[in-house]
Amino acid sequence: MAEPKVKYDRQLRIWGEKGQAALEKASICLLNCGPTGSETLKNLVLGGVGSITIVDGSKVEVGDLGNNFMVDESSVGQSKAEWVCAFLQELNDAVKAKFIEEHPEELIETNPSFFSQFTLVIATQLVEDSMVKLDRICREANISLIFARSYGLMGLVRISVKEHTVIESKPDHFLDDLRLNDPWPELRRFAETVDLNTTDAVVHKHTPYIIILVKMAEEWANTHGGKLPSTREEKKQFKDLIKSKMITVDEENYKEAMEASFKVFSPQGISPNLQKIINDSCSEVDSNSSDFWVMVAALKIVRKPAKDLPSQGRG
Repeated sequence: MAEPKVKYDRQLRIWGEKGQAALEKASICLLNCGPTGSETLKNLVLGGVGSITIVDGSKVEVGDLGNNFMVDESSVGQSKAEWVCAFLQELNDAVKAKFIEEHPEELIETNPSFFSQFTLVIATQLVEDSMVKLDRICREANISLIFARSYGLMGLVRISVKEHTVIESKPDHFLDDLRLNDPWPELRRFAETVDLNTTDAVVHKHTPYIIILVKMAEEWANTHGGKLPSTREEKKQFKDLIKSKMITVDEENYKEAMEASFKVFSPQGISPNLQKIINDSCSEVDSNSSDFWVMVAALKIVRKPAKDLPSQGRG
């Protein structure tokens, strides 16, 4: 029986479940629904964004028919925000959509607190004075802001955020932290009890791929001055070395070892960029801190030597 098709299956493959969940929770405000803003919002609506609010006080003009396919001849003279909103709602009825027939410049001047309800504001075709004021409003409310403007085949995009943190970047490979390039003592001792040159086909076929990688890494290092594969050619040679140990072509454990060989020569430990984040003064948290900085602070505590941790008295 075939598995049911997931509605957003294709994009889930790109940014994962957490990325999709963030999109579905997002509340987006679009200022001016001309061709640039309408097309931007269309892509987000098709992706399954949580809700949209369109703010535009203009009416549909004849000239709009040539550059905005979300309006037609019957909409000329009517609210552009209403027509674009209705069109977008038809594309994905799971998205909550509403419109406000008001000029964005007036809303920025008279009701700045309006923008605090959104997770993202997309402002298109605004004049510089309004852009500066809106940027100040969104930064004070910690709301992400994107400016976009198009001129025929040219355009610009500016992103303004107070802070942007990434908790899960969806790496190409899920890297188990097995320390295969420097096995812990118990793993090393266990690997020493295994003979990859055994003639027993059953034992050979059931050797865990982790043990194969540990022993192959040791064999490689012994013949390469204690160093593990680093270049593309060396990594290929390392896989060929694993393959040469196979007795039969159906040994899945050796195939698995070749596929997971990157775990041997992938760098371990804390990267310089992550170390900078840990050392950042922002990692001192309080009740208003985001989840990101709470986790950074926790990591900072875990990495402290035991002698530096506060002592705990007994009750």
